Amino acid sequence: MSIFDITNLFCEDQAVTADAASTNTIDLGATGKPYGDSRSLVRDIGKGDRVPLSINVTETFNNLTSVEVQLQTDDNSGFSSAKVVARATYLLAELTAGKQLTFPDDIPEGTNEQFMRLYFDITGTAPSTGKFTAGIVAARHSNFVGGQ
Repeated sequence: MSIFDITNLFCEDQAVTADAASTNTIDLGATGKPYGDSRSLVRDIGKGDRVPLSINVTETFNNLTSVEVQLQTDDNSGFSSAKVVARATYLLAELTAGKQLTFPDDIPEGTNEQFMRLYFDITGTAPSTGKFTAGIVAARHSNFVGGQ
């Protein structure tokens, strides 16, 4: 399991039993204007140094066929015009407790709006068990147990 900072946490042991947004959003703050210029700075946290992202299954899922995990960004906290900047689909067999998902390791280019969140899109029968913990981390661990 990675080391998480509470201020950069999308969710902690969030039960996902239907389509749902992550419990938390991350507010990157409004961009400022350089002195003497009327234009706001342009942001894209996916460019430059890597910003690691870790998504972990903390309780094994049941019932569903698959879940698509999306990283979304938007200019408003209501995500009324959300843009998906990364997505990956995982089958039920991959969603076991202790598994670190192979979602893009880092925040991708194109993450250029003020707010970020994860969105979980369930396919198949709604699960009655299954939880995620996810967020931005200092580094992703690579010490896999049992050949994962």
